[in-house]
Amino acid sequence: MELKLSVEHGPHSCTLSFGIGINYGQIANNLPTPSRVSHLLRSLNVTRVKLYDADPNVLTVFANTDVEFVIGLGNEYLQRMSDPQQAQVWIQQHVQPYHTQTKITCITVGNEVLTGDDMQLKSYLLLAMQGVYRALVNLGLSNDIYVAHPHSAGILGNSFPPSSGSFRQDLSEYIHGMLNFHAQTKSPFLINVYPFFAYKDNPNEVPLDYVLFQPNQGTTDPITNLKYDNMLYAQIDAVYSAIKAMGYSDIPVKVSETGWPSKGDQNEFGATRENAALYNGNLFQRIQQNQGTPAKPSEPIDVYVFALFNENLKHGPVSERNYGLYYPDGTPVYNIGLQGFLPRMDYSAATKNVVEDGAVFIFCFTLLTWLGNCLLDLKS
Repeated sequence: MELKLSVEHGPHSCTLSFGIGINYGQIANNLPTPSRVSHLLRSLNVTRVKLYDADPNVLTVFANTDVEFVIGLGNEYLQRMSDPQQAQVWIQQHVQPYHTQTKITCITVGNEVLTGDDMQLKSYLLLAMQGVYRALVNLGLSNDIYVAHPHSAGILGNSFPPSSGSFRQDLSEYIHGMLNFHAQTKSPFLINVYPFFAYKDNPNEVPLDYVLFQPNQGTTDPITNLKYDNMLYAQIDAVYSAIKAMGYSDIPVKVSETGWPSKGDQNEFGATRENAALYNGNLFQRIQQNQGTPAKPSEPIDVYVFALFNENLKHGPVSERNYGLYYPDGTPVYNIGLQGFLPRMDYSAATKNVVEDGAVFIFCFTLLTWLGNCLLDLKS
């Protein structure tokens, strides 16, 4: 997927294109229709989108386009998906009808389950992933669509230095089984990484420039002597190290979410439009350069930015509702040079029908009134 990024150089500007994904969340009651969103994303040259469900309206609107979709199964589906037959029915209903015209490349099964408190969900997670994968195999779709689970960075027990990265001991049994699944199915390990949280929790200890990709002294891994000038890359390499410590060396790591809020509560230090613009703008520049991390320099980073829109119905602190690159009306929350267009007007088929039916009714009523008046004139 590509985004057009216009970068200012004095009085002139140039357009850069680069590979990056975007999360399209919909926990809001004021978002534009999917057809309008499709215009916005296509005007940005976006070709990779991550959904949190399998919204048929979105998948239908993007039929016969170059946009590739990650679709999601919520945590409430895990128990059902652990039954391969139920998983197959779900795929037949929610994937097969769209897959021939809309490119679906991944199904995420659950979200950040291992850092939650629900032990039952944890026990169902791998079974659900296996159930969905078996269903894809049975339906001949496993070569086109992979299965994964987005983890919170909270699964790490140690993240610094990056070469000593390790998973939490209490989660090792679950993660080992999942890594085995990824190795067998040749699918990536997904991680949601937010340097914002590290800064918010320790603003006096974590240098702001380090988390915003701004010029800074950086840190050096004392074991590998590799230098890190930003926290995101250090966290990604810590995940690679944790995977390697469990005996796996060929599982790619993809960032399924990263971003920075433009607004927050008083205690959410750093949640400003200026910092959000710096984080995402600098991240886009790094991705455009096709960079890898210090430990994996030849493997370009694969990132899905969170999120397309601010979502006004999300629970939690103010920041949760302010991660969007855009306001729901299509106005950029801050200027990082993204050139996109959200159409002002869009009528759904139902609205069009109402308008057309109303016009017909008014025409008929006017005609009958005129004929009635004519008959009255003839009688008189």
